[in-house]
Formats: sequence, structure tokens, C-alpha cells
Amino acid sequence: MTNPAPQQFKSARSGRYVVPGWMNLVPGQSDSVEIQLNIEEKDLTREQASLLIEYWATPTDLTLQSVLPVRAFTAAPEGWCVFVPAQGRVLVRAIDPQPNPPVLASHWINVDPQTPPGTTVHVQVNFPVAPTPVQNLFLKPN
Repeated sequence: MTNPAPQQFKSARSGRYVVPGWMNLVPGQSDSVEIQLNIEEKDLTREQASLLIEYWATPTDLTLQSVLPVRAFTAAPEGWCVFVPAQGRVLVRAIDPQPNPPVLASHWINVDPQTPPGTTVHVQVNFPVAPTPVQNLFLKPN
């Protein structure tokens, strides 16, 4: 027996796909902030890269954590987003273990309880270019 794929939700405002599970995070609080995740076009070919997204309702309460592979952006050109209530913190980490050294960058978003409903936040992810290996230089005497 096979399980059917879960229903994929889209944002009515932006038409972006909602990362599964990123709606109605805190019981009794509405989803008032849409965080749109954007990847630079040059980074869409990265094979190992992903975004780690965390929502902290309180400083000690990790409410939800999701991994979104960069290849999901090529599979859904509409883009991706998450919904959060007007409280807490969102942590977005860009991770690519393939280069040496690996890429790991983090960005916190503090959501103010006074944030007006319908606010949209844009997170632009731009992976740095992998450093080129240092080549040994040899000097030859004349």
C-alpha cells in the first residue's frame, strides 16, 4: 500500500509554496507574517546546499525545524515561504557541506508582537563563491 502525497499549500498572497508544516505554529495565534525565501539564480545548481529553518516561539521553545534543499527551488519556480505569528524568532541557515571549508551562514529574524498582519519579509540567500585552492608557487633562480 502506498501513502498519497500530502497536500501542498500555496500562499494566497504570493503564490509561493508553503514549506510543509509552516502554518498555524502557535495554537490560538494567527499566521500574520509571510517569510519569503529567495535563492540567487547562480546558486540553484548547488547539489548539496539546503536551508535549515527554525521557529522559536520563545527563547527556550524550538517550535519547528525544517530542511529545504536548494533543488526544491528548481522544482517549484514559484518559490517557497513560511508563515509565522507575530511573535518569536525565525532562524534561517544556509548550509552547503560540499565545498572545503563548508558554507554555514545564519540569520535571525525577530518578529515583533506589534507587526501588522499581512507583513511580508524577504530573505535573500546568496551562497559565497567557493574559494579557489591556493596553488604552491615556486620561484626559480635566473
